[in-house]
Amino acid sequence: MRALVFDVKPEEIIHLIQETKENKAAYLGEHSPLSLEEIPEPEVPFPDWVLLDTRLCGICGSDYKQVFLDFEGIDSPLATFTTFPQVLGHEVVATVAEKGPAVTDLEVGQRVALNPWLSCAPRGISPLCPACTQGQFSLCVNFKRGRLAPGIHTGTCREASGGFARRLPAHHSMAIPVPDDVSDEEAVLADPFSVSLHSVLRHPPAPGDIVVVYGCGTLGLCAIEILDKLFDCQIYAITRFEHQARLARQLGARETIAWQPTEDIVARFAEITEAREIMPATPGIPALPMLYGSDGVRVVYNTVGTAESIEVAIRIAGPRSTVVLSGVDTPARFEWSPHYFKEINLVGSNAFGFESFEGRWKHAIEHYFDLARGKRVDVTPILTHRFTLEDYREAFRCAHEQGTHESVKILFDFGR
Repeated sequence: MRALVFDVKPEEIIHLIQETKENKAAYLGEHSPLSLEEIPEPEVPFPDWVLLDTRLCGICGSDYKQVFLDFEGIDSPLATFTTFPQVLGHEVVATVAEKGPAVTDLEVGQRVALNPWLSCAPRGISPLCPACTQGQFSLCVNFKRGRLAPGIHTGTCREASGGFARRLPAHHSMAIPVPDDVSDEEAVLADPFSVSLHSVLRHPPAPGDIVVVYGCGTLGLCAIEILDKLFDCQIYAITRFEHQARLARQLGARETIAWQPTEDIVARFAEITEAREIMPATPGIPALPMLYGSDGVRVVYNTVGTAESIEVAIRIAGPRSTVVLSGVDTPARFEWSPHYFKEINLVGSNAFGFESFEGRWKHAIEHYFDLARGKRVDVTPILTHRFTLEDYREAFRCAHEQGTHESVKILFDFGR
């Protein structure tokens, strides 16, 4: 079968880095780590695994950052949780094509959404680690152990290929049934919606709170829909592109603010919260003020993760407020004295698992299906583009050049 294979070869990377200095198109050219190849069809690897036929697969921000070599940093310990070659793609809605003899909870022909985490159960590890026992699969301690090569989730492990191919393997617990009244278009958004739901549930807003969603790609727009439809709060959004601002307002943001210049962000939240702008004491050095003197912004949901976005977030946040960080970007220095001075909680948010929501404890994807079936949320407006696998170069250019193409969530469509 044909698949998009990502493989890191040092000699090719050297050529690629040289070429991209002059031509950014080289990221998808001759020396790109990503290529469309013929690979053997996967087989059911273990008795408790299944094979899935991909229907739709979304391009995650982590996918296109990897293709364009936009990594978190050369000393990131997370690099040890990956093996090559990889078939990327973990935002998957699929059909069960074949199942191992130990699988009793799924049927061939059943539609499922992928829970991509390669935690204890997929790795054949028993007893489960404490995190997996609690349903917190993204915090599993065994991503480098068991019967699979290292890899955090589908698409990062050479032995668990992803949805950028017609067929992929999965442990039966990774295949979550899709209700009949949930469309493929809704189901393919289960993964990113669940990421945003988890981030909001890490620190939910109190009634009437002023909250900020920083960044309005897929995760930010999903967060706005969650906050608007499921909570009572005042939502402000910081956006990079005009099409993001339109969608943010459509989904429930009362106001959108451009991501630059950052001075304007601080000034606008000074007006909104009636806080004072405290200027740095050193004259003649360009610097951002800090807001102080009111309860102000209570929660910032930061889906960007840049040093700039974290610095602005802690400057506009009120005292003893919270910044929830779900975005990932290359580390860099920023002035963090407002963090400790205002006693701001900086909370990490990693993917999703089982969540307690409205008195029910279940997998985040199952919560999403309940909400979608009840017409309580609808994030399908963020679906902007579809491509075939053969048009992958155009798809990744579209994902990378969001302002030019007005893109948010891009899908590979394998047809029915």
